[in-house]
Amino acid sequence: MAAPLAKAAPPPATGSTRADGSGKRAGRTGRARNASSPIRRNQRAAAALFIVPFFVLFAAMTAAPIAYAVWMSLFSEKSSGLGFGGTERAFAGIDNYLTAFSDAGFRESFLHIAAYCTLYIPVMIGGALALALLIDSAVARARRFFQLALFLPHAIPGLIASILWIYLYTPGLSPVLDWIEAAGGTWDFFSNDHVYSSIVNLTAWQWMGYNMIIFYAALQAVPRELIEAADIDGAGPVRTALQIKVPMIASAVVMAVLFTCVGAIQLFTEPKLLNQRGTAAVDTEWSPTMYIWKTAFVQHDYGLAAAASLLLAALGVVLSFIVTKIGNRWKAA
Repeated sequence: MAAPLAKAAPPPATGSTRADGSGKRAGRTGRARNASSPIRRNQRAAAALFIVPFFVLFAAMTAAPIAYAVWMSLFSEKSSGLGFGGTERAFAGIDNYLTAFSDAGFRESFLHIAAYCTLYIPVMIGGALALALLIDSAVARARRFFQLALFLPHAIPGLIASILWIYLYTPGLSPVLDWIEAAGGTWDFFSNDHVYSSIVNLTAWQWMGYNMIIFYAALQAVPRELIEAADIDGAGPVRTALQIKVPMIASAVVMAVLFTCVGAIQLFTEPKLLNQRGTAAVDTEWSPTMYIWKTAFVQHDYGLAAAASLLLAALGVVLSFIVTKIGNRWKAA
């Protein structure tokens, strides 16, 4: 008689654990994943809570105004007939951009800024870097006092600082001119030969302390071991500053140059006050921002002003790219 067939083993139940315990580990991993999912959702919600306000403000304060300026630059307001019928907005395409390019005053304003930057950027960056290196040197005393004293001019609003320096530039009121005359010299801050130095002095006085703080903070990250090794090798303080400290803070220098270039092309307050003072060397279109202000609020040509503003913004983007490229090559070298 044939032996009875062995009973087939029942199929393993779904979710059954294996004898080696790996099933238990998989189950624990799944439960841990399910338990961590609320934590991850809370983390994403917290991140969104901090990020969303930035994008809302960016869209409202930056993206929307730029989009509106682009739209406005494509239109111009034209009068009908003899002007008694009011003005109507007509599509102009790129005519406003061509008009801005063909305007000699707009082109000359960029030449003024180029000449200003040629003098301003070396004075600003060189002066701030020299002050930061002096304060960081071993022979410096009362560092906190000098940091505060040099930074205080930046805390003064630009308009107030400009009014203060115009007072110091005015003959008959300025004690500075009295000292120069007492020494047997003469100086006219408002003349054609000295107007650039007058504006550079004003802006550098206000912003040099700000850049000095940036450089000094970067110098604190320089390893002291490198400086001590340079001292042991006999390197003097000047050589240590130029060959060790300055290359180590190259990123901070590039950032300061970038911000200085972007700020320079937006120069408005200082030449505007000099123009209102009656300085013949500074006309109403001396800088690009003054040209834009005059076009918008004096001539009421908002389409042309918007086109000029976008061209100025494009120049800022190009300058940022060039400075960043040069700075990266310098840091790599």
